[in-house]
Amino acid sequence: MVLPMNELHKVVIVGGGAGGLELATKLGDTLGKSKKAHITLVDKNRTHIWKPKLHEIAAGSMDFGDHEVNYIAQGHWHNFTFRIGEMNFIDRSKKEVHLSPYLDESGVAVTPSQCVSYDTLVICVGSLSNDFGTPGVKEYALRLENQSDAKNFHAKMVNACIKAHYQPESIHESQLHVAIIGAGATGVELAAELSRTTREVVSYGLDRIDPQKDIKVTVIEAAPRILPALSEQLSSATQTLLNNLGVSVLTNSLVSEVSPNGVKLKDGRTLSSELVVWAAGVKAADFLKNLDGLETNHINQLIVLPTLQTNVDESIFAIGDCAACPWLNANKHQDKFVPPRAQAAHQQASHMVKQIRLRMAGKTLKPYYYRDFGSLVSLGEFSTVGSMMGGLIGENMMIQGYFAKIMYLSLYKMHEFALHGFFKVFLDTLARLITKRTEPHVKLH
Repeated sequence: MVLPMNELHKVVIVGGGAGGLELATKLGDTLGKSKKAHITLVDKNRTHIWKPKLHEIAAGSMDFGDHEVNYIAQGHWHNFTFRIGEMNFIDRSKKEVHLSPYLDESGVAVTPSQCVSYDTLVICVGSLSNDFGTPGVKEYALRLENQSDAKNFHAKMVNACIKAHYQPESIHESQLHVAIIGAGATGVELAAELSRTTREVVSYGLDRIDPQKDIKVTVIEAAPRILPALSEQLSSATQTLLNNLGVSVLTNSLVSEVSPNGVKLKDGRTLSSELVVWAAGVKAADFLKNLDGLETNHINQLIVLPTLQTNVDESIFAIGDCAACPWLNANKHQDKFVPPRAQAAHQQASHMVKQIRLRMAGKTLKPYYYRDFGSLVSLGEFSTVGSMMGGLIGENMMIQGYFAKIMYLSLYKMHEFALHGFFKVFLDTLARLITKRTEPHVKLH
């Protein structure tokens, strides 16, 4: 569709995660700056945090305030408009996105219901954990789906340590036991970080707690091995490192119920724990099933074509974890769909910039080809394991240790470069290195 020269093409991006914010920034710096299109980003939060960093916020090894990106400021600097609110439905015939009012902490409406019109709509609302209907998960388990979840877990963890130090009675078995359900990347990375940061919290004067005896971290996985989506070599190396960190690993252990006092397994075993984290399974948000006829799969992902367009509406695209995107160049050992990873969202955001330009010019859109650069799992301050160039040369090039850690950090730097450019990222990184020497190594509040 080619619009009249005097009318701006309206691009609306719903979801300010890794892919959505990078896309809004790149389009704003090009089409927005040159007044060729009007770019609008919609999100229900005020700020952005790179999702793979949530486990570090939860464990207290990263200060949330140093890494969050304010959407309003980012839009001002990069020529796009930010609308705060949660998408509740779309009207495809009128090409409108409808947003719920944004409420403050007291439940008072800050914004009214809003309606945003579009010519091109890009949905990138990410993914959630999947509790598979397990009893007690919603009531008693913590999650790590957004920055609020991460901060909430961290506060509970620090409070549990302080309470244990000051209570007159002895510390009981479940009090400082963190049970993490799900041994994918999130669960494994959180366990590794907690094994260090909980002991650092205790070292700041909470000497009634014995770190070796009182603090326990357990990872529970239903599959035969941890990191089941990755290679056996990576899984084995990761489990060895977790064991060396003092983390207990239970595989072939299906959770049947979560209670206020811990976890019950299907084989009858119970684990006492006052801090239970659900990090198992992945699905997209339930509201995607009811978006004016858009087709979804069994985990609520929007079905998209190789061009990233939804299969029932050519003006609506989906990228990132919420999209079931065909993996066109996958080999016979890989899934038929692009995996829900940050690198996929980053690649799709770059591809969407080109797609929108082609769409505005009325030209044929290009298919998206996912490039798998491997997988990296961070296991604390100095340990990282992973595979390099997984989809290009196979899963046999495993990396580990300091070099792998540098590669892991470089993924985050790529995201920061896409949002801020080299100069600002360089100065921010330098400032963090300086302040890190004058502050506690773990967040205590």
